[in-house]
Amino acid sequence: MAKYSYPAVFEKEEEGGYSIYFPDIEGCYSQGETLPECVENAEDALCLMLYELEKQGVSLPVPQNIRDIKADEDDIVTLIACNTKFYKNYFEEKSVKINATIPLWLKEAGEKKNVNFSQILQQGLKQHLEIS
Repeated sequence: MAKYSYPAVFEKEEEGGYSIYFPDIEGCYSQGETLPECVENAEDALCLMLYELEKQGVSLPVPQNIRDIKADEDDIVTLIACNTKFYKNYFEEKSVKINATIPLWLKEAGEKKNVNFSQILQQGLKQHLEIS
Protein backbone atom coordinates (compact mmCIF):
# COMPACT_ATOMS: atom_id res chain seq x y z
CA MET A 1 0.00 0.00 0.00
CA ALA A 2 1.41 3.36 -0.98
CA LYS A 3 0.90 6.83 -2.36
CA TYR A 4 0.33 7.22 -6.09
CA SER A 5 -0.29 9.93 -8.69
CA TYR A 6 -1.94 9.26 -12.03
CA PRO A 7 -3.09 11.61 -14.78
CA ALA A 8 -6.84 12.05 -15.16
CA VAL A 9 -8.85 13.62 -17.95
CA PHE A 10 -11.95 15.64 -17.07
CA GLU A 11 -14.11 15.76 -20.20
CA LYS A 12 -16.62 18.61 -20.25
CA GLU A 13 -20.17 17.32 -20.80
CA GLU A 14 -22.66 19.24 -22.96
CA GLU A 15 -25.34 19.10 -20.25
CA GLY A 16 -22.88 20.29 -17.57
CA GLY A 17 -20.32 18.71 -15.33
CA TYR A 18 -17.50 16.41 -16.31
CA SER A 19 -16.83 12.78 -17.06
CA ILE A 20 -13.53 11.56 -15.65
CA TYR A 21 -11.24 8.80 -16.84
CA PHE A 22 -7.68 7.67 -16.18
CA PRO A 23 -5.83 6.83 -19.41
CA ASP A 24 -3.47 4.44 -17.59
CA ILE A 25 -6.08 2.61 -15.45
CA GLU A 26 -8.50 0.51 -17.48
CA GLY A 27 -12.07 0.75 -16.19
CA CYS A 28 -11.43 3.63 -13.79
CA TYR A 29 -14.12 6.25 -14.34
CA SER A 30 -16.01 8.86 -12.36
CA GLN A 31 -17.92 12.08 -12.86
CA GLY A 32 -18.82 15.32 -11.11
CA GLU A 33 -20.71 18.55 -11.51
CA THR A 34 -18.10 20.98 -10.18
CA LEU A 35 -14.31 20.83 -10.40
CA PRO A 36 -13.86 20.35 -6.62
CA GLU A 37 -16.40 17.52 -6.73
CA CYS A 38 -14.59 16.03 -9.74
CA VAL A 39 -11.24 16.04 -7.94
CA GLU A 40 -12.75 14.38 -4.87
CA ASN A 41 -14.59 11.77 -6.95
CA ALA A 42 -11.50 11.12 -9.06
CA GLU A 43 -9.39 10.56 -5.93
CA ASP A 44 -11.95 8.07 -4.62
CA ALA A 45 -12.23 6.21 -7.93
CA LEU A 46 -8.46 6.01 -8.38
CA CYS A 47 -7.80 4.92 -4.82
CA LEU A 48 -10.49 2.24 -4.88
CA MET A 49 -9.25 0.86 -8.18
CA LEU A 50 -5.59 0.79 -7.11
CA TYR A 51 -6.51 -0.73 -3.75
CA GLU A 52 -8.38 -3.54 -5.51
CA LEU A 53 -5.48 -4.14 -7.91
CA GLU A 54 -3.05 -4.27 -4.97
CA LYS A 55 -5.28 -6.79 -3.17
CA GLN A 56 -5.31 -8.96 -6.31
CA GLY A 57 -1.51 -8.77 -6.57
CA VAL A 58 -1.69 -7.13 -9.98
CA SER A 59 1.25 -4.98 -11.04
CA LEU A 60 0.14 -1.38 -11.29
CA PRO A 61 0.65 0.39 -14.60
CA VAL A 62 3.33 3.03 -14.85
CA PRO A 63 1.67 6.45 -15.13
CA GLN A 64 2.45 8.24 -18.36
CA ASN A 65 3.76 11.77 -18.49
CA ILE A 66 0.87 14.22 -18.19
CA ARG A 67 2.27 16.19 -21.15
CA ASP A 68 1.87 13.16 -23.43
CA ILE A 69 -1.90 12.88 -22.92
CA LYS A 70 -4.01 14.04 -25.85
CA ALA A 71 -7.24 15.77 -24.87
CA ASP A 72 -9.79 18.10 -26.42
CA GLU A 73 -9.49 21.84 -25.91
CA ASP A 74 -12.33 21.95 -23.35
CA ASP A 75 -10.96 19.01 -21.36
CA ILE A 76 -8.80 19.29 -18.27
CA VAL A 77 -5.82 17.00 -17.76
CA THR A 78 -4.51 16.89 -14.20
CA LEU A 79 -2.69 14.65 -11.77
CA ILE A 80 -4.76 12.93 -9.10
CA ALA A 81 -3.01 11.65 -5.98
CA CYS A 82 -4.19 8.97 -3.59
CA ASN A 83 -2.99 6.86 -0.69
CA THR A 84 -4.26 3.30 -0.74
CA LYS A 85 -3.19 2.77 2.88
CA PHE A 86 -6.17 4.86 3.99
CA TYR A 87 -8.55 2.60 2.03
CA LYS A 88 -6.85 -0.53 3.33
CA ASN A 89 -7.34 0.63 6.90
CA TYR A 90 -10.90 1.74 6.22
CA PHE A 91 -12.09 -1.41 4.46
CA GLU A 92 -10.17 -4.06 6.29
CA GLU A 93 -10.51 -2.73 9.85
CA LYS A 94 -8.52 -5.63 11.18
CA SER A 95 -8.86 -5.79 14.93
CA VAL A 96 -5.71 -5.98 17.01
CA LYS A 97 -5.17 -6.65 20.68
CA ILE A 98 -3.70 -3.97 22.90
CA ASN A 99 -3.00 -3.80 26.60
CA ALA A 100 -4.88 -1.15 28.53
CA THR A 101 -4.71 -0.48 32.25
CA ILE A 102 -7.71 0.70 34.28
CA PRO A 103 -8.43 0.69 38.00
CA LEU A 104 -9.89 -2.56 39.34
CA TRP A 105 -13.01 -0.80 40.65
CA LEU A 106 -13.73 0.58 37.15
CA LYS A 107 -13.29 -2.86 35.57
CA GLU A 108 -15.66 -4.41 38.11
CA ALA A 109 -18.26 -1.65 37.65
CA GLY A 110 -18.11 -2.15 33.87
CA GLU A 111 -18.47 -5.89 34.15
CA LYS A 112 -21.55 -5.49 36.38
CA LYS A 113 -23.14 -3.42 33.61
CA ASN A 114 -21.99 -5.85 30.88
CA VAL A 115 -19.86 -3.16 29.24
CA ASN A 116 -18.07 -4.08 26.03
CA PHE A 117 -14.66 -2.58 26.90
CA SER A 118 -13.32 -2.89 23.35
CA GLN A 119 -16.29 -1.03 21.90
CA ILE A 120 -16.07 1.75 24.51
CA LEU A 121 -12.33 2.12 23.90
CA GLN A 122 -12.88 2.33 20.12
CA GLN A 123 -15.63 4.94 20.52
CA GLY A 124 -13.49 6.97 22.90
CA LEU A 125 -10.45 6.85 20.63
CA LYS A 126 -12.48 7.87 17.59
CA GLN A 127 -13.97 10.79 19.50
CA HIS A 128 -10.57 11.84 20.86
CA LEU A 129 -8.98 11.61 17.40
CA GLU A 130 -11.99 13.31 15.76
CA ILE A 131 -12.62 10.34 13.46
CA SER A 132 -16.20 9.74 12.37
